[in-house]
Amino acid sequence: MNFFDSMRTSASGLTAQRLRMNLVSNNLANTNTTRTEQGVPYQRQEPVFAAIPVQNAFGEILKGELGENLSDVNVVEIINDQRKPLIKYDPMHPDADPQGFVSMPHINVMEEMVNMMTASRSYEANVTAISTSKNMVQKALEIGR
Repeated sequence: MNFFDSMRTSASGLTAQRLRMNLVSNNLANTNTTRTEQGVPYQRQEPVFAAIPVQNAFGEILKGELGENLSDVNVVEIINDQRKPLIKYDPMHPDADPQGFVSMPHINVMEEMVNMMTASRSYEANVTAISTSKNMVQKALEIGR
């Protein structure tokens, strides 16, 4: 494993966490969206991450066979939350049914904030890993002088 492999793996983590942050932001922005284009309340979205083995070249395939395989983080799917909408009594709301109830998205703001903080910390950890790898490469080049 070389320095660039670790940078590539961390870069894939950055990309995955950026998408996760975007989804959390979208969920928070749509907390009160009672009607989407499909005519139903907004459903929160969540990414599904998977470790995908990196095997582009013969050397990487050989490393995988030797147990030194690397994995990139990929978002394999974005799923919609399948929980039922929250029912709220608000007869003045434009989307209220004849009994005065409105279907609201099932989004817990605190849960989304925890997801946001977790994604932010993971993003920061990957930035630190890339920075450390870069510093190690620079130090190795200095030794070679």
